[in-house]
Amino acid sequence: MTSTDPAVGDVVILKDGFSGTGRNRTSCRIVAILPSDSGEKQYRIRFETENFDRRIVLSDIDLLATVSTPPEKPEATAKGEPWLKPSSIRIHH
Repeated sequence: MTSTDPAVGDVVILKDGFSGTGRNRTSCRIVAILPSDSGEKQYRIRFETENFDRRIVLSDIDLLATVSTPPEKPEATAKGEPWLKPSSIRIHH
């Protein structure tokens, strides 16, 4: 990731007091890049603790803090195993 161009899948840190949510220095993952509005890049992001996306602009991202933090490690999965196991699905009648 370059310092000015986050990509889909990157974990970024938002500036203090983003949207008044009290999520100071919270990291989130970029889900999609949206069409630019007024010349500033827009992104769809998701916090790990939420089940919905938010829209932010490039100026909402703390680029200095994002570059200095190590990337998060993806969850370990067993090699060759599918993430969905049909034998673990329960159907109740």
